Amino acid sequence: MYRPQEDSWLLAQAYGSAGPPPGAKVLDFCTGTGILAVTAARAGAESVTALDIAPRAVFTARLNAWSRRLPIRVLRGGLGVAHRLAPFDVIVSNPPYVPAPGGAYDPRWDAGPNGRSVVDPLCREIPKLLRPGGFALVVHSEFTGVDTTLEMLRAGGAKATVVARERIPFGPVMRSRTEYLKQLRNDSAADASVLTVENETEIETEEVVVIRADRPEHTG
Repeated sequence: MYRPQEDSWLLAQAYGSAGPPPGAKVLDFCTGTGILAVTAARAGAESVTALDIAPRAVFTARLNAWSRRLPIRVLRGGLGVAHRLAPFDVIVSNPPYVPAPGGAYDPRWDAGPNGRSVVDPLCREIPKLLRPGGFALVVHSEFTGVDTTLEMLRAGGAKATVVARERIPFGPVMRSRTEYLKQLRNDSAADASVLTVENETEIETEEVVVIRADRPEHTG
């Protein structure tokens, strides 16, 4: 099981700073070990549901909830299950978001050539899963496309902004893909001068960001 890393701790801190309402109904989507579900339950959420498609993640999250005597419901499933249980006051998610070149694929972190195979569907559905006045917190890397995430959430009617960020050293997976990540960064740069600088500079770190999406109380 993939142990919590800096992105999980950054998301947990953002959850604490977000001021979730007392007695909130919370969804931890792509729960992994269940660290965010545990954070929400300890912060006073009335109902916490943790979802993951991986059987090992479901087992681990259940074990972590049980060992801490926390009333967390852990289920195997994806967005379809989330819709059956919606609406939620708060959604937290640390989805797989690492860009995967060629045939590289590990479901614990890989998410297609641009790192958005899980993030894109999630962004489209978040506004539908939240109750009016609810909010979501999603964490991912700069290489996944922060502006794209903000634009998708806003297109769905949510107010979206970056609420936390941290620059961290590459881990083993990212280090193994330095050239591919450099190319992704260059492809997304509009300024030719930026391309020149990036081509001459080795990249060894990534900025991880937490994006908050609020569903307005009223529309129109």
